[in-house]
Amino acid sequence: MESTLLETKATERQIYQQDDDIETTKYHCESLESQVRSLYAEKIKLKLDTEAAQEEFEMMLARNGAYHEKIMAHKEHYWEAESKMPVMLELAKKRDMVKELKTKKEELMNDLQNPEGQVIKQVQEEITHLIEEITIVKESINEKKKLLEEEKKVHAKLRKEIEVQNKRCDAILKRLHCQLNKLQSNRRQWHWNIQQMEKKAAELRKCLGVTE
Repeated sequence: MESTLLETKATERQIYQQDDDIETTKYHCESLESQVRSLYAEKIKLKLDTEAAQEEFEMMLARNGAYHEKIMAHKEHYWEAESKMPVMLELAKKRDMVKELKTKKEELMNDLQNPEGQVIKQVQEEITHLIEEITIVKESINEKKKLLEEEKKVHAKLRKEIEVQNKRCDAILKRLHCQLNKLQSNRRQWHWNIQQMEKKAAELRKCLGVTE
């Protein structure tokens, strides 16, 4: 009998416990339903906000696209105007010149690396031509040296002849100078003799009583 009462009480406690659990679960379910409704409402709000943001973003993209087109048109106009400026035209010419020089440099480098290249052949031809010219110049120099030696010999001979002639002329001049001095001395003597003779003639005329 006691065991039956104990089992009954235990069963009642289990029932009460289950009722409490049911109430707790029910409360928890109601709380979850409330949270679900709140989340659903928030989801709807987020969806509307997202759609509004998407529309605003698309409008902004459209505005940005139009602005981008205006910017690109302005840039193209600026680039076109800039490309016609004298400085830019000169810069373009310089760039083309640099490209051309680079191309020529590459061609020359490739040609130089090729033993049968045009540049190597041209350089070899120029070297051969220079060697021939140097040989001709050397021969001309040797001929001129020979002529110079001959001219030196002729000049030496002429110098000797000139020295002999100078000595001869000096001797002649010395002799003429002596003769001139002698003539001047004789002239003075003749002049003195004439004066003496004139004096004697005057004295004789005076003695003879002859008047001039």
